[in-house]
Amino acid sequence: MSASSAASISSAPAAPALAGCSLPLGIGVAGLAVAAAGFVIDGPQAAAAGWLTALVFWVGIAVGILFLIMLGYIFDAGWSVVLRRQLEHLVSVFKWLAVLFVPLLVLAWAKPGLLWHWMDPNFDLSTIGGHGTVGTDVLYGKKSGFLSLGFFTVRTVAYFGIWIGLAAIFRRNSFSQDADGEAKWTLSSRKWAAAGLALTAVSSTFAAIDWVKSLDYHWFSTMYGVWYFSNGMRGALSVLALVCIVGLARGTFTGVVNRTHLYDVGKLMLAFTVFWAYITFSQYFLIWNANIPEETFWYNLREILHDGSPSQWKWVGLAILFGYFLVPFLYLLSYKVKTAPKLLAPVAVWILVLSLLDVCYNVLPFRKDAAGDPLPFLSSHLIWTIAAVIGVGGICVWSYLRSFPTAKLIPIRDPRIRESLGHRE
Repeated sequence: MSASSAASISSAPAAPALAGCSLPLGIGVAGLAVAAAGFVIDGPQAAAAGWLTALVFWVGIAVGILFLIMLGYIFDAGWSVVLRRQLEHLVSVFKWLAVLFVPLLVLAWAKPGLLWHWMDPNFDLSTIGGHGTVGTDVLYGKKSGFLSLGFFTVRTVAYFGIWIGLAAIFRRNSFSQDADGEAKWTLSSRKWAAAGLALTAVSSTFAAIDWVKSLDYHWFSTMYGVWYFSNGMRGALSVLALVCIVGLARGTFTGVVNRTHLYDVGKLMLAFTVFWAYITFSQYFLIWNANIPEETFWYNLREILHDGSPSQWKWVGLAILFGYFLVPFLYLLSYKVKTAPKLLAPVAVWILVLSLLDVCYNVLPFRKDAAGDPLPFLSSHLIWTIAAVIGVGGICVWSYLRSFPTAKLIPIRDPRIRESLGHRE
């Protein structure tokens, strides 16, 4: 890189403010208002299930983005430095996600057992195909030290505290380095990434167990946290691809992000498509092969009704199998797809939609009818889930746009910034 180019990098202005910041905020508030109306129109359980689905989906993506930041530091990756600033803006959303989770905690204390049945010792398990009450359930007795409302609340606060704290540290270090160029900020971020990877891995695993897996607390799976990680990473990479593509279309990233950066993001999208498939298949295969009722019931509920007829959730599962794995896997094999914004954008959107469907498949079937069958996927209750997903998503986009003009467009004084700008195949 020439001296003039280096000088222009060091004196680069702050990122320009993006127009329309208030629009996603308005969409977010409107979506959340509709989702909140569901508590009155359709009952608290239906609306709360949709709210939980939305938060599990968007938190998973935010955690995946945090992982990408830390992995970049741990591997001392040069190619991704110009992309890291957008990841740093995106993780500003954790504090808002924490605020949006508060209504679920309030509901858990006000109406124990409404979402997480184990919170109410008097909950009648016969309404969901079991026997007796939670308080008399032997299995709950074995797990009661972990499954307590107070401990659940403390853990949830700890999860968000870890994520908010790590996001703040990486943002502070990167933004401060823009000002003084000190190498100490990079060294600090590398040390925090080493600790943060372990903290985030453990906290996201326990969050998946607490928020989703414990909806059916009788179920056992040793791979659930890895499923949540792989799903979140797929969503995070798709969001990063879309941010780059939109920035290139607007001219904001011209001369900064090139086709090789997109190619590398596309390769990671393909890699995590295979990884997600491996984890999801392994979980299903191990449970099917062991054929233990304590494990198989979770899939049985999602495949057949009590009379032996196929459940709607069976077709959702097949849609995930072919749509979430086979379609993007075959599509992303192409070099051209991974380097052409107009071809990469559709598959990124497709992955996000199917990622949401996967979360729905894991969360929503805990709601049962009188016969003990999961409520159908395609029902009027789905509107509260869609509204909540749009609402929380609007807040996420607003948080990113709000953070965008607060720092330089790229980490101008990162030790590897020149390497990243000149990244070529």
